[in-house]
Amino acid sequence: MLRSPPSLCRLYPSPNGRLAGNPAGCHGGALRPSPPPDVPPRSRPLSWAFYRPSSLRLDIFGSRGMKRMNPRWKSPPMWPSGVGSRQPCPRESAMRRAAISGNINALPPHHVPTGRSVRVFICANPDDTEAERNALKEHVYPKLRDFCRENYGIEFQVVDLYWGVDPEEWDNPDLQRLRIKLLEECLKTSAGPCFVGLVGEKYGSIRVPGEVESAEFEMILDAAVEAGLDTHILEEWYCRDENSVPPAYYLKPKAQMLKNYQNSMESSSAAKTKNDKAWRNVSEEIKRIFRTAVLLLQEKGTMKSTDANKFLCSALEDELDFALGKQTPAFLRKCVCYIRKISNFDRFAKLPDMARYMDTLVSADRVMRNQEAYERLLKVRDEFIPTIVAASNLRVYSSVTHCDMKLGYSQEVESHYVEGLCKQFYEDMVDIIQATVQQNFDTETDPLYDEILQHLSLCKTSAALYKYKSETLDYVQEYLMPSKGSRMSPLVVYGGPCTGKTLLLSEVAKQAYTWLQKEMGPETDPVVIVRFIGSTQPSMDLRNLLQSICEQIAINYRCLIHFLPNKIQEMRELLINLLGESSFHRPLVIVLDALEQLSDADEARKLWWLPVHLPRTVRIVVSTLPNKHGILQKLRHLIHDERYYVELIQRDRKVCSQMLKQQLLGVKRKVTSGQQIYVNEALAKCTLPMFVNLIYREVVHWRSHKDVDDKSLCSTVHESIEQLFYSVENKLGQRFVFRALGYITMAKAGLTEVELEDILSLDNIVLGDVIVPSHLKNPLRISYDLVAKLKEELEGYLVERQVRNVTLMVWANRHLHLIAQKLYLSNEEDVHQMHSLLAEYFLGAWSGGRKKIFTYDNNHFTSLNISHHKNPHHQQSHEKTSSEKYSYDRQTPEQPWVFQCNLLEPDIFFVNHRKMTELVYHLTRSGRTDDLMFGVIMNFSWLYTMIKIGQFEKAITDIDLAYTCSQEKELKFLATTLRGIKVKVLKNPASLSAELQQRLLPVVTSLPKLRHLLLECDKDGPKYCSIVPLHSSMDVTYSPERLPLCSSYIQIVEILPTLAPNIVLVALEDGSISTWDVESRQLLRQIDTARSVVLGIRLTSDEKYLVVATTKNTLLIYDNHKSCLLSEVEIKGSKNSGITGGVAFINGFTLSTHHALAWLEASKDISVIDLVYGWPLYQFHCWYEVTCVQCSPDGMYAFCGQYLNTTSIFHLGNGEKLSTVTSEFSGGFVKSILVLDTLNQMVMIDNEGSLSVWNTKEITNPKLMEDYDCRGDESEVVGIELSEDQRSILICKARSIEVLDTKIWKMLEKFKAKRSERFVAAVLSKNGQSIVASMENTSSIFVWRRDSGQCMASLIEISGAIVKLIKSAHHNLLLSVASSGVLSVWDIDIITAMSNIDKTGKKIQTLQLTGREDYVFTMDGSEAVHKWNFSTGFIETVFKHEGMVENCVLTSSGDLMVTSDDKSSQYIWQTSTGENIFRINGQRISQLLITHNDQFVVSLCEQNASRVWRLATGHKVCNILVSLQNALITTANTFLVGTSKNKLLAVSLWSGSVSKKFVCDDGITIVNFKLIPDCPDCVVFITSTETVFIWSVADESVCRRVQLPANFLKNLEDFQISPNGKLGIVSKGDENINVLDLHSGKLRLVHAAGIIWRQKLSRDGRYLVYVCFRNCDEDDEAGVVSNLIVMRLADGKSIGTCSLYKTPTHLSLSQRALNIIIGFEDGSIGTYTVVDRVDAALKIKIATSNSRQIVNNAAQKVRPKCGNHSFKTVADCTWRESTEVFSRDSPINVSDSGEGESTTPTKKTELLQ
Repeated sequence: MLRSPPSLCRLYPSPNGRLAGNPAGCHGGALRPSPPPDVPPRSRPLSWAFYRPSSLRLDIFGSRGMKRMNPRWKSPPMWPSGVGSRQPCPRESAMRRAAISGNINALPPHHVPTGRSVRVFICANPDDTEAERNALKEHVYPKLRDFCRENYGIEFQVVDLYWGVDPEEWDNPDLQRLRIKLLEECLKTSAGPCFVGLVGEKYGSIRVPGEVESAEFEMILDAAVEAGLDTHILEEWYCRDENSVPPAYYLKPKAQMLKNYQNSMESSSAAKTKNDKAWRNVSEEIKRIFRTAVLLLQEKGTMKSTDANKFLCSALEDELDFALGKQTPAFLRKCVCYIRKISNFDRFAKLPDMARYMDTLVSADRVMRNQEAYERLLKVRDEFIPTIVAASNLRVYSSVTHCDMKLGYSQEVESHYVEGLCKQFYEDMVDIIQATVQQNFDTETDPLYDEILQHLSLCKTSAALYKYKSETLDYVQEYLMPSKGSRMSPLVVYGGPCTGKTLLLSEVAKQAYTWLQKEMGPETDPVVIVRFIGSTQPSMDLRNLLQSICEQIAINYRCLIHFLPNKIQEMRELLINLLGESSFHRPLVIVLDALEQLSDADEARKLWWLPVHLPRTVRIVVSTLPNKHGILQKLRHLIHDERYYVELIQRDRKVCSQMLKQQLLGVKRKVTSGQQIYVNEALAKCTLPMFVNLIYREVVHWRSHKDVDDKSLCSTVHESIEQLFYSVENKLGQRFVFRALGYITMAKAGLTEVELEDILSLDNIVLGDVIVPSHLKNPLRISYDLVAKLKEELEGYLVERQVRNVTLMVWANRHLHLIAQKLYLSNEEDVHQMHSLLAEYFLGAWSGGRKKIFTYDNNHFTSLNISHHKNPHHQQSHEKTSSEKYSYDRQTPEQPWVFQCNLLEPDIFFVNHRKMTELVYHLTRSGRTDDLMFGVIMNFSWLYTMIKIGQFEKAITDIDLAYTCSQEKELKFLATTLRGIKVKVLKNPASLSAELQQRLLPVVTSLPKLRHLLLECDKDGPKYCSIVPLHSSMDVTYSPERLPLCSSYIQIVEILPTLAPNIVLVALEDGSISTWDVESRQLLRQIDTARSVVLGIRLTSDEKYLVVATTKNTLLIYDNHKSCLLSEVEIKGSKNSGITGGVAFINGFTLSTHHALAWLEASKDISVIDLVYGWPLYQFHCWYEVTCVQCSPDGMYAFCGQYLNTTSIFHLGNGEKLSTVTSEFSGGFVKSILVLDTLNQMVMIDNEGSLSVWNTKEITNPKLMEDYDCRGDESEVVGIELSEDQRSILICKARSIEVLDTKIWKMLEKFKAKRSERFVAAVLSKNGQSIVASMENTSSIFVWRRDSGQCMASLIEISGAIVKLIKSAHHNLLLSVASSGVLSVWDIDIITAMSNIDKTGKKIQTLQLTGREDYVFTMDGSEAVHKWNFSTGFIETVFKHEGMVENCVLTSSGDLMVTSDDKSSQYIWQTSTGENIFRINGQRISQLLITHNDQFVVSLCEQNASRVWRLATGHKVCNILVSLQNALITTANTFLVGTSKNKLLAVSLWSGSVSKKFVCDDGITIVNFKLIPDCPDCVVFITSTETVFIWSVADESVCRRVQLPANFLKNLEDFQISPNGKLGIVSKGDENINVLDLHSGKLRLVHAAGIIWRQKLSRDGRYLVYVCFRNCDEDDEAGVVSNLIVMRLADGKSIGTCSLYKTPTHLSLSQRALNIIIGFEDGSIGTYTVVDRVDAALKIKIATSNSRQIVNNAAQKVRPKCGNHSFKTVADCTWRESTEVFSRDSPINVSDSGEGESTTPTKKTELLQ
């Protein structure tokens, strides 16, 4: 016999109906069927049609001669990434029409269109396919899940109930019953492949019957006795149940029969082994008796074969028959079978391990194959399956594997087979998915359709639970019928909780379409609109609810809504108008459930919006609770007729009893008469529909022998639900149920099956309870059967709801949710931990193979107190040493924000709505603020997706929520920024990254946490917008928080900032002290000082005590947090103190850590009060009248300032005077004292601003260090501030601001006010680089930069003139008080960020970029040229000239710069050092040019001769006597080309003579010309006759001529030419881009986004960059001046748009990388780069390296010092007509290149001709 190699064959029907083979191979090669053994090889026919399927073989999978693959293969071809491009299915369109019209019965029977998932049932023997199933689980299923999520936005789920289950439970009857149930669900609901059969050499054992009808069981029992079998074991293990209809015998639970059997998690291994062995013996004996008896009955003809098969077939045969036996060919296309045959396997039966792979039996101590089981296997494998294949497209693969000669079916052979199976399995699943699953973007692009589907899904689910027919339903049906009489009103259904309102309305909505068609004829096409208010977020908001109803009506009746009203009243009017569109042909029914769930916004609960009078063909049915928000009472005011009210009340007990009986009979159950007594007692207490259903759920499991009493059934719905949950816990395990139901309850919108399985697999507490320690392996997951059992136990209560493309498990009603919340979410620690785990899951923290620690802990299995579980997140500290050992992959999926279908089309994607819905919710509740901030809010993909799907306002709400949780000012700024660009990004979401970058770049050094979002924009933004701002000059738009305090500032005594950035304390003159939340404008607390006038308030550093000074000369000490008065202390002066003839009030007071120090007017004494006990301690006696007191930071010393510039130092602990010092400026008084604790220094500042510095290291003998005299200003000091680093002191006077350096004690800067102006206050920024100040009688806050003295910004306070500034050092906030009594809180970090933008102060006229593109040089019409660092956007050097700079050119390296001014001077500058190394006087230059080799300069003059001179020496090369305009140098450095009247001249750079020329005819002028970069001697020019010429300079001939349309050049503004000279871009100042093909003469118009101001063509000719203006009101409101746009010329597509918020004055493009530089009117520049997808990697590197240096370097707080360099006062050379004269001290060489061939002038004066 010839032996064929191991092979696999795909079987499929041939055209003639016979079986043929189809290659599904992964190894390639020709396919040859293996011929029957009895035919000689050469004479056998090759047609497959003549052979049985079992003989067909294909080389694949198990071929031992092939190269072995790694089981963890990662070969790219193995995972196809594409999806089928199928056209939209007509069935999908029909379903959409049915959904929009509300025809629920026309929707798919088991799901609405989007509730899709791929669910595959694995049919296999568990023991012989363990390796295959494990490999698929570990390597293939995760890949398929990713494939489905990425390409279709749906889940892929595999139902393998054997995986993870104890082998002793494999033949459990309950498990087998559950398998058949889930198999049926997979066949009905899977959107793609649904069934996979794995058939090997083992048939499997017959099953232990779980329940047998009594007649059948007794017949089998008699037959067993007749066969001489001992039936004692059957009688022991089976019990008769009279509650079954008909009566039946059921298998008793193992736990009851095996006394030693306990839960496997809690028993010792020895006890479990003993019980397992006992059960195996029992089960084998039961199977033997059933098999023998049934075969005997079958032989006698007493039992039919169909009945006998229930007892004789294995689970494998049963499932194959159920899945494949009665299905249509179209359905079978979604099924696959893999058959594995092992050649000559019988001979290895004696090997111990082979029993796993074949059925064996022991006969006479000899192990041999079970021939009876083998025959049944052959019948299934080689007859049944081929029969199905012959009639359908079922995919079947057959593999033949050869055993190892010694080891049999060894592990190596099996691994080779498994490897190939995994690959084939993946390819088949992908193939079937692509062929059967439709990509559905409807719910992604149509929010209305998605909203409709969600409500229809809930309607179908609830209607399925409506079990009984009632009079109420008939009444509603009668109401729905259209009448020809008068108008109708809405029907109101009301009733208490659990009365069935939602179920009734769901049934009404489901049946309404059918009822109306039946009543009015089949041609009637009703419209049914249903909304379950509160089930979705939009349905709770009245505006969204009315809008969605109006839109659905408009679509059904084909009404065009031009725009949706903004006012809610107009929305109601629109609804009423649309109701009038209904007709008898298309009647309208609107069903609104749970009106009480409406939010109170827009006064929705007052029901003013509900139409009361309805057209004859419109019906509205609403439901509500009777006592919630007064809804029913308001309805009765609107609708007076009682006919329109239906109350749902408890039903009659007898009716409920009869209904319960019918329900039980429906599932072939009943209760005994004795049990019925207790059922009747329970129904006597409550007959609510839900209670009846709960009783049914309890009694359906009763057995006839069950002991039932009055406690078996509960008396209320609440108790019954709790009892239901307790019973589920007893069956499935307490911890598992606690966590599973807890997760479902706490999820914002519910969880899918797969999500619940994933999350429970991450929960170490659950795993510790359900995983056997010996089963710990990768992947570590719970078994799916637990989730399936949980769903089955709670069927009808835990229901499915379709939301977008997923099916969520949710509670059927709010009552269930509340009770689950009470039972499972009552412990705060558990709830926090569970929210945290859900957050980790939706963050994808453990996806991608990342392993999570798991430690087996015996404590898990002994404690049952669920509420005190150890937090697994707190266990990691002591587990780190063994983390690798105990870390396992939990196989959770990646969680991107979107699933990208096509990487080349980033805007085609499926949104990860589950992450969108759940993540923020769980992050906030678990307190994970960092993850919330950086994982969500600062994530560009999240922001972009939210905007793209129309959730902009939701994104803002989430950011505000995150700010509330974290109080990070970056979040507040981001929310404000997004609100500012709302109009722009809603219109064009792709511009989001550019818009954000423009605003983030100026402030990122002040708000460093925004850096994360900036880098996210750099990374992901270019997918949508190719413009990346490198440096932004946009002024920061900022508005402070404002709080009106009183009508006038005069009433405000004092304002104190606190440690909380949004909380301030305000004291008013009426004696009230208020604590305000500025952001929410809420009054938090208020203190009334008993009508005493408040003089001042102070807070201790820890904010524990609030001290108030009053005019009664008392200090009131309050507990700040409780606002309660602790003590009141009177301040008394000495006998000699006080004001003569009057009352002396408290002049001032200050606080230390534990003391208050106060002094009276004109007093020399200071009273010291103990804050803790509230009594006076002692008095400090000073020499002179006290003016100020300052305590040291440690609270040990008090520094008391006095008149005559004297200060005394006291010890606060004992009251001792330590020393007294006096300044030499003794004429004034001490205004303020600063204590520099880091330097051991004290600074006394007097009223005139003079200061003296004392060394206080020896506190009893301070020594004078410095005196700083500042008495000449004649203005008083109004404010003093010490910088945070104590390096600077700011002294603000009425007429000037001075900043002193504390190291050298010298004045660094001084800012003087104008004569008519006076400073109110001034403060330093956090880094000390800027000064923020306000002026008298102005409503602005000014920001000055210290280094340049330039005013960088002026912020207007709209509330009025600023009268006071207060700085909060805690959060770097500035509080300003306006004259109107309005308090404004400014963030100094943000307002000083404006000083980060460098400006020249005048509009940028021209700019030059160096060849290395590292520096930019600008001219602004002033006497200076500014050198900007391209990377940072800072001005580094200023080159000052004698006159106004008119021209500027650079060498290609940028090392030398040549400029000219209006004083007839030219300058050569060394740009690196700023040195003016050469100056030429004598002629005014109209244009400067440098040759491309940097050797020569051309200076064009309008009046005198122009010159070409050598840059290295300054010597003339030649004179040019003709006058040229707009001249250009050819790339070969040969000619200077320019225009002169009607001529185009080419002048030789060596001789200065005109070498070539083109002369136009009389009256014709040259309008514009350009050189062609790639053609050195070609010029393109346009004449006034609208003709384009391409002229060769060398040949002096016209190469090509193109005639433009008439009047085309009427408004010519610009003309660009591509490098190769093929395209010309013409701008005419309108909204069109004119692309001229210079070869064919064709003109193409591309519409621009606005009126083009400037345009530039890139150096490579691929991109056109232009700036356009738009007359758009929305943009104007957002502050948009113009738009920067980049267009790709290849396809005419705009690949990037960026708004410009300043008036642009100059546009320039770089020559190397495509960088854009724009000069603005305020003297700033903005730099951008273009990152097209073609070269994205290169450009992103550019965009994120140099341009982000200042961002990446967090330590870079101080900008480099700007260098100012001036011109030479004496010229090195003077031009006179055609000669030049060099001065004696002229340098020998001005070149930095050291050119050897350059001519060098001598040191003495010489004349050159």
